[in-house]
Amino acid sequence: MDQGNASSKVAVFEGRRLITSFVYKQFNVGVVESLFEKYNFTRGILSSVIDTDEELIKYLRGKLQKFMFLDETVSIPVMIDYRTPKTLGKDRLAAIVGANYLRPHQDLLVIDAGTAITYELIDKSGTFVGGNISPGMTTRFRALHTFTKKLPLLAESEEVPFMGNSTETAIQAGVINGIIYEMDGYIDQLRKKYPNLLVFLTGGHSFYFERRLKNSIFADINLVLTGLNRILEYNVEN
Repeated sequence: MDQGNASSKVAVFEGRRLITSFVYKQFNVGVVESLFEKYNFTRGILSSVIDTDEELIKYLRGKLQKFMFLDETVSIPVMIDYRTPKTLGKDRLAAIVGANYLRPHQDLLVIDAGTAITYELIDKSGTFVGGNISPGMTTRFRALHTFTKKLPLLAESEEVPFMGNSTETAIQAGVINGIIYEMDGYIDQLRKKYPNLLVFLTGGHSFYFERRLKNSIFADINLVLTGLNRILEYNVEN
């Protein structure tokens, strides 16, 4: 279970095999109860970047043979070279683990395109070197509308010009093309140091940007959930 800023995502695994996944705008005990009616869960892990739902955690602890709430005390199968590990977002951490699990012994860049866009670098030794955070696509559109007097609130469009010829297309081109150049710029710069760098793109807007980047990437919408399952599996094994 991955509780994010805009939605919550749930994946059902049988061992290492992903059976199905769901996305919820509201996620609470009632939602989880309905899932338990369909599946015979024995283990579970919850990651959250929002306020902790103590009622939900209490329910899960009572229902599962093994339940984990992902925090800085949980053992993970990668090394973290980060000065403030307690503030490292749990979704970021799970994405790191997921990428390293899918492509071990590789230099990796994980781009998560959600409410925020995060960039995470994992070297081939399995060490998280560091990462960056910038505003996501929806956040940028909202910021332009909120912090200006007259700019309208817009969203992404399938067709985006290189240069806009109206206020609406200028905003869309500025936001979308800005993100594309940002992502490609990070990839190009990091490949100077890591020539064999592999790139994962995940998050709610991953498929929107997948076909727009000039660099080759792996788009995996379930990367965070795969990482959470790997963390749970790792702790059961150890």
